[in-house]
Amino acid sequence: MKTDQGRTAVITGAASGFGLELARLAAARGMNLVLCDVQADALEQAAAEFDGLPLLAQRLDVSKAAEMEALAAAVKLRFGAPHLVFNNAGVGAGGLLWENSLADWEWVLGVNLMGVVHGVRLFTPMMLAAAAADPAYRGHIVNTASMAGMVNAPNMGVYNVSKHAVVALSETLYQDLALVTQQLHAAVLCPFFVPTGIAQSHRNRPAELAAAKPTQSQLVSQAMSDKAVSAGKVTAAEVAAMVFAAVDAGQFYIFSHPKSLAGVQERMEDVMQLRNPSDPFKDKPELGAQIAAALKAAGG
Repeated sequence: MKTDQGRTAVITGAASGFGLELARLAAARGMNLVLCDVQADALEQAAAEFDGLPLLAQRLDVSKAAEMEALAAAVKLRFGAPHLVFNNAGVGAGGLLWENSLADWEWVLGVNLMGVVHGVRLFTPMMLAAAAADPAYRGHIVNTASMAGMVNAPNMGVYNVSKHAVVALSETLYQDLALVTQQLHAAVLCPFFVPTGIAQSHRNRPAELAAAKPTQSQLVSQAMSDKAVSAGKVTAAEVAAMVFAAVDAGQFYIFSHPKSLAGVQERMEDVMQLRNPSDPFKDKPELGAQIAAALKAAGG
């Protein structure tokens, strides 16, 4: 196990899934931990696991600028500039595009995109200042996107949009950093179906969304997501190990399921050859028929 003794890792969405597993690996490497999550009880339980270690645990909503600004100030005061920032917090959502309410869009983009934006805008200057002051300083910013940021499956448009934006942000961050420093690098994590808590994101839905009755297309999307995520064979711990391996190697793209890149290639070929988007169900037509039938049954 590599030693990062005394270095600091900031992790959002740290109470479960990739965030918690990365925290465990960071602790094993001797890092100071900054754990953030919107779910207070889960965060308290996660923090208890690291009792006795250098730790700052903060309940916050990553979509809220003021709360993220308070986090950055607390990190700087306690540990100084971090060495690893894992902008990992995210929520899942689906349904036909036109059936997502304004509140749906604001919630998903707020967490999945603006949470990453806040992490980048607040910690990057702090890390660059540390790099300028110390030639030995090395830092990494890792943003969690998704394979949904590389391809566009139907009936989950609001999620696709948020994750494509994170990929674009991360690729640009990588290029921007290369213009000004060799001491700070960016990476993007694009997991496929991995058993984490994201399939139950509705547990943390804002009150105005929790009271709204889901549409048929949203129910169909939720059922598909539950099934696919629960059936995932790659674990969150394995993905966290991939993240650290990529950071150690200076690798930008991190894919939990490399075989899924065939879909990315097909999408790129559609673009390059000016083809209409390929049928996502051409290899599983029965699945496409099942989804269409479920939507039509309710007039979706």
